[in-house]
Amino acid sequence: DIIVYRTFLEDLVAIMKFLEYTNLDRLNVFLGHLNLGERTIKGCLEAYSCKHAGTDKRLSLSLENEMLDYLGKSSDTDSSSPVDLLLSRSSRKALIYLVLTLYQMYPDYDFSAVKAHQFFSEESWDTFAQMFNNYMFEASKEWSERNEDGSLLEVIYEALDEVVKLAECEIYVYNPNPNADPFLEEGAIWSFCFLFYNRKQKRVAGFRFCCLSNLANDAFLADTPPYGEDDEIFADMDM
Repeated sequence: DIIVYRTFLEDLVAIMKFLEYTNLDRLNVFLGHLNLGERTIKGCLEAYSCKHAGTDKRLSLSLENEMLDYLGKSSDTDSSSPVDLLLSRSSRKALIYLVLTLYQMYPDYDFSAVKAHQFFSEESWDTFAQMFNNYMFEASKEWSERNEDGSLLEVIYEALDEVVKLAECEIYVYNPNPNADPFLEEGAIWSFCFLFYNRKQKRVAGFRFCCLSNLANDAFLADTPPYGEDDEIFADMDM
């Protein structure tokens, strides 16, 4: 079976092609750096098409082997185990696409240690909407004051639906170990990353949004030597 799955992964060879959409660009301009006084909201929506090419094969194979190894160690009686999700070859393929999408969203971060069965949980649009309304209330209010074409959540829904047809999507949230979270910036209060995957279209849309404390950032900058200070320190030294 492992040989069969390895052959399958060799055929997968996925590479993600960035997709440009005007509606996503508009939202990214608004969410790029939304200063709300004591806090700043930062968000970004990106869309990718899963094209077939000769790259990322090594990572795909590593992830597949990790999942198969996990299946071999999992107990059928463990009700909390996501074995059912991993038993499907297409589901494992989906999880691999999710990890590859993270690589595209954060190219400078190493996701090779990501355990797909541990860090991704499947959600519904209602769950996403509830979390969004709870955490993005102030951002949504600011959007409504600036725009007249619907709420922020409605506009996000329409933009995502244009790209990945939400009615056909599987929705995942990425839950990394806090010590290895690429989304946590200096002064971060909270951070989320949702991935919307359409199997038929072979497309993934990623939406990451976080809240930063301006007070924490100000304190961090206050502790950072101003530009040019080093020059003053060494001004009287012979180099």
